[in-house]
Amino acid sequence: LSEAFTRPKVMHQLAKLGFTQSYTYFAWRNTKWELIQYFNELTQTEVREYFHPNLWPNTPDILTEYLQFGGRPAFMSRLVLAGTLAASYGIYGPAFELCEAVPREPGSEEYLDSEKYETKNWDIRKPDSLKDFIGRVNRIRRENPALQGNWSLRFHEVDNEQLICYSKRTDDQSDVVLVVVNLDPHHTQSGWIEFPLDDLDIDPQKPYQMHDLLSDARYLWQGPRNYVELNPQLVPAHIFRIRRRVRSERDFDYYI
Repeated sequence: LSEAFTRPKVMHQLAKLGFTQSYTYFAWRNTKWELIQYFNELTQTEVREYFHPNLWPNTPDILTEYLQFGGRPAFMSRLVLAGTLAASYGIYGPAFELCEAVPREPGSEEYLDSEKYETKNWDIRKPDSLKDFIGRVNRIRRENPALQGNWSLRFHEVDNEQLICYSKRTDDQSDVVLVVVNLDPHHTQSGWIEFPLDDLDIDPQKPYQMHDLLSDARYLWQGPRNYVELNPQLVPAHIFRIRRRVRSERDFDYYI
């Protein structure tokens, strides 16, 4: 694993020399623009030929300001981003599950009473643990081959700077996943998504189903432009799997 505490040039050289995974600057890419620029570089340029990103929202050394001040929704949104933007990701387990967010001192990105320096007993059975949510995201990753690669990542237009939208798909398009994340951990955000249907064999004049794998809710969309709204106090993200065909009365044998 090539470390992020090296300069970019050194990190890229280490990847070329044979490191199979490379740590990234993901932890410090928080705005929509920063995320799009960074991941387009990693997945849509020659960098992708040798650099295999591994995303970590936190580590024993890093507690970002976004996590310090964003509360539980910030941990949830960063988990979804890490688990869907790249094929490989990790978390500093118990501290992340329990949304530990107290820094050593104001302005520090070190944990207070860091486990690097003392043994800690974690109560991972706390009712507010993110364990179940983490398990759900991991199950979604396991069951959707589209999320197991990096090269198909595409970002899509949303008319709200606090919402980021992107998709991944398998080569045969049997699995197409669309992700929407609210980057604002404090406020409900809404907007209109532009998701092109041209190459998905979806008739823009007919409805298609969007299955949210996080909540198990299903929505009927039509055409390339659709509305989303995300309350971070509930779930700050959608992970949609696209179901191209919606059954109608014409599917029944007795329809004449």
